[in-house]
Amino acid sequence: MKLLAFEASTRRLSVALWCDGELQERSADVPNGGAERLLPWAGELIGEAGITLAQLDGVAFGAGPGGFTGLRLACGVAQGLAFGLDCPVVPVGSLAALALASGDGKVIACLDARMNEIYLAAYVVAGEQVEEIMAPIVGAGETAILPQGSGWRGAGDGFSACGQLLTARLGTRLIATDATASPSAAAVARLAAPQLAGGRGVAAAAAMPHYIRDKVALTTAERKQRGGLR
Repeated sequence: MKLLAFEASTRRLSVALWCDGELQERSADVPNGGAERLLPWAGELIGEAGITLAQLDGVAFGAGPGGFTGLRLACGVAQGLAFGLDCPVVPVGSLAALALASGDGKVIACLDARMNEIYLAAYVVAGEQVEEIMAPIVGAGETAILPQGSGWRGAGDGFSACGQLLTARLGTRLIATDATASPSAAAVARLAAPQLAGGRGVAAAAAMPHYIRDKVALTTAERKQRGGLR
């Protein structure tokens, strides 16, 4: 099975090729834009694997939550390729991909949602299996629902944006954090491969980002209320 995956929900853009169980990836930090990188990277990976686009069985993308522009970019590229190749698309949760990329154990995946908020979910990772313990939410760092229990590791730049606050709220439930961790196309591919093999892909037209929040900016009054404007 051959699968191309895209992840652009954070500033860390990446493309991965799953080719009969083997994974190759291209990635880079791209603070702004990045649309010009995804398809060339895909072409490089396809060429290095010695296959053609027509041999792909499906396309996957990190569906979010995450940055609105990046989610639309990854979804649009995946849809465009799938339309042209007449193959299915597999949307994959970006927080689940972040958890898988972080390794085995109990993981609180947390990304900076801007506007003084975070995207947060909790998972238990065992090998290639990712069990969702708490579904993705968006909320302020001081009020967001946090998972119960002990032995959690924090992953994602949400722990940089609200690091001290989240660490204090979690207390002894948290054993370590990695604020530099990010979702990867390789992790998206690893999650998408069994779904594609099981026939759980969707038609290109039905593939949509998972925004959670449908608002991209605060009004001046809202920014003042949240303490983001002086």
